[in-house]
Amino acid sequence: MSEKKTRSVTRRKFIHDTSLAVIGTTLLTGAPGLLFSETGKPVKSTVVLIRDKNVLDDKGATRPDVVQDMLDKAVIALTGENDPVKGWKSIIRPEDIVGIKTNVWKYINTTSAVEKALKKGVMDAGVGEQNISISDRGVLRDPIFKKATALINARPMRTHHWSGVGSLIKNYIMFIPNPSSIHNDSCADLGKLWNLPLVKDKTRLNVLVMFTPQFHNVGPHGFNPKYVWKYYGMLVGFDPVAIDYMGLNIILSQRKLFFGEDRPLSPHAKHIAYADTRHHIGNADPKNINLIKIGYEKDILI
Repeated sequence: MSEKKTRSVTRRKFIHDTSLAVIGTTLLTGAPGLLFSETGKPVKSTVVLIRDKNVLDDKGATRPDVVQDMLDKAVIALTGENDPVKGWKSIIRPEDIVGIKTNVWKYINTTSAVEKALKKGVMDAGVGEQNISISDRGVLRDPIFKKATALINARPMRTHHWSGVGSLIKNYIMFIPNPSSIHNDSCADLGKLWNLPLVKDKTRLNVLVMFTPQFHNVGPHGFNPKYVWKYYGMLVGFDPVAIDYMGLNIILSQRKLFFGEDRPLSPHAKHIAYADTRHHIGNADPKNINLIKIGYEKDILI
């Protein structure tokens, strides 16, 4: 990497110069904060869609071994390394203090299987267990999150009463003391959460869990099994906006299948587009997204 390019990366403060030798080009070019190359052209964001029908057992519970295998394959595809441990070492440094931001909504959550697989990846990169925390609503009180040098963001995909969809961008709403304060205009400015001091330039990996997404709801905390379907997937990448864009399109496609017509979300998930055009934290333009598909392809919807 040239000295000029290294300085450019440093200016964007995604990672320190000392980590450039171990973090690969795939990570750097796909990461939030690096939306434009030195020529001013948008840098493409890589998103991995991995699906495995065996991820759910006969009762609909997640199989931890399958989740682990899916995440391993996604990390390999995303980083370009030949095994998951090397992939994690290109994402996380041994000296990092890591907060894994999860989501505990009682009807559809991140799942313990995903949390454990992510924690294993971080520990495989050399981080001690004492420097890792997994939390959702308690992040502002958690000492690990308060001093974190790296974040992993993981949550399930679902429609949402205030923001159209609850997905990766919205998952950082717990980093403010009054989450309802950002509900104005259909949560249009959720992207600004990613510039908070506790968050800015720290997110190393995003995982949008789509094992059983919710594609329709009624009311602020609405849930109905009728509007949940088995998709068996995860979307994984460095750019939360690009992942949310892909997840949103899967949700819209399922809504069309279910209702027999285009059924726009109410409200529209405008925060995803604004996260790109207004807050510049990622790509919401499909021309700037490179989608890699792995595994089960039936009813892929995208």
